[in-house]
Amino acid sequence: MASVSGNNAALKQREIQREVDSKDQKQPPKTKNGDAMQAGARIYPEPPFPKQHLAKPGKETEVEPAPLYDAPYYLGSEKLAGKVALITGGDSGIGRSVAVLFAREGADVAISYLSEHSDAAATKKAVEAEGRRCILLPGDVGKREQCEQVVSETVKQLGRLDVLVNNAAFQIHAADIADISEEQFAMTLETNLHGYFFMAQAAVRHMAPGSAIINTGSVTGIEGSGGLLDYSMTKGGIHAFTKALAAHLIKRGIRVNAVAPGPVWSPLNPADKPAESVAKFGADTPMKRPAQPEEIAPAYVFLSSPHCSSYITGEIVPIVGGY
Repeated sequence: MASVSGNNAALKQREIQREVDSKDQKQPPKTKNGDAMQAGARIYPEPPFPKQHLAKPGKETEVEPAPLYDAPYYLGSEKLAGKVALITGGDSGIGRSVAVLFAREGADVAISYLSEHSDAAATKKAVEAEGRRCILLPGDVGKREQCEQVVSETVKQLGRLDVLVNNAAFQIHAADIADISEEQFAMTLETNLHGYFFMAQAAVRHMAPGSAIINTGSVTGIEGSGGLLDYSMTKGGIHAFTKALAAHLIKRGIRVNAVAPGPVWSPLNPADKPAESVAKFGADTPMKRPAQPEEIAPAYVFLSSPHCSSYITGEIVPIVGGY
């Protein structure tokens, strides 16, 4: 009796399989291009991109197509009215878009950047076009004295400090762990960990209750990346630092959160990956394309505004294009 039942079940399974196989054969073949998910206010570029490899630290003016950062359909509503924000790595990519949206929400902005003066000038112009003040503070955030100077100048020139966005990053791939030099390892840690720690250490002295710190983490800090061993390690460290600092500062009324993006079309990756990899950057996400900076920046507005996220601290917010 059990054998008959088993045979019947097997026959039924094969019948279902034949139905599914038949439907599979009728499905149109997937195209290599044009099938990226588009759910935004405007159409975003998708792979393949022009093959390109930029010299570090990478200039936004050299990225093709140009990253979309100005979010023309995003309307401000004074979520940051009267605030002052300091954004490291604010000259390009996510940092530039955050600066523009912060300004649109009523904040004056200080931009810390390494040496990309033309990119920084373009960001300053975009912030000022929103009717807000913007100051430019070049230097290496991997050095403690530079972090202290940047914070000091922000407070001196703009009068206060309400929001710190730790966003500057160094990323370079390596095919083998043995290929990661001591110099590369030190540079990655200094920029991605030392810079975040020293900037926060300098900033909190000037921050009142209701202030916020937002750190830029990464999907690599959640899932890891075999080709970005040292970078993934630092991004995981940033996530842990976010949670620890949030617990440390809760008694002072300062919230600390992180945004963990997946692939984002900015100078960071064309200044790292081989040109052939850049051409298909982001194609392996469920949305089949990288995010544009303006798709990530609203999360920073949300986490920085006391009107939106006053009960949120110690969180890591992934924006990775699906799972």
